[in-house]
Amino acid sequence: MSETKQKNTLIHDALILFAITLIAAVALGFVYEVTKDPIAQAEAKAQVDAYKAVFPEMTATKEFNEPEWALENAKKLLDSDPAYEGVTVDEILMAEDGSGALLGYVLTVTSTKGYGGKITMTMGVSRHDGILKGIEFLTISETPGLGMNAKEDKFKSQFKDAKVGQYSLSKRNISGDTEIDAISSATITTTAVTRSVNAGLKVVRELLLNVYND
Repeated sequence: MSETKQKNTLIHDALILFAITLIAAVALGFVYEVTKDPIAQAEAKAQVDAYKAVFPEMTATKEFNEPEWALENAKKLLDSDPAYEGVTVDEILMAEDGSGALLGYVLTVTSTKGYGGKITMTMGVSRHDGILKGIEFLTISETPGLGMNAKEDKFKSQFKDAKVGQYSLSKRNISGDTEIDAISSATITTTAVTRSVNAGLKVVRELLLNVYND
């Protein structure tokens, strides 16, 4: 093959590859535009459903009230304690009933220390007695059959209707409401979830209960 013909062939192949890439990019952009709104709506619904799961009495149809000052101080509070390394409070909402009366708080908490990466969940804490009403996962990608068992009610129920300052992890001989039975062969997942719950409880206890519990 002559040098000129070879050069023309390379240019031709490059143009074809460019055209294919351009068409693929346009197609992907179109698919994104078509699906982004439904995806966003589905994610928003899943988040509201999670709020209701951890605080059934709250009204989910009205705009939620988020105390920005509490979110800023929550970061400072957790950053100052190595026990909560890798844990962030992403959202703090005031849980209200239909009349606007404050019932408690719903927090969105993320841990970067899960076995499969980030674990994001919501948790509800009542206003008057500080009882943890429950937890619900928004994002979790742990090992199927092991860490993913955190989504099962058997595990989540350990964090429900208990008034504790902090939970501790126990692999056996559970002796009270403050001890969490670790998921078999998924101690990393269990630890990440427990630390996240403890972080949320600390934020509620030290930043919110004394302010709004008049």
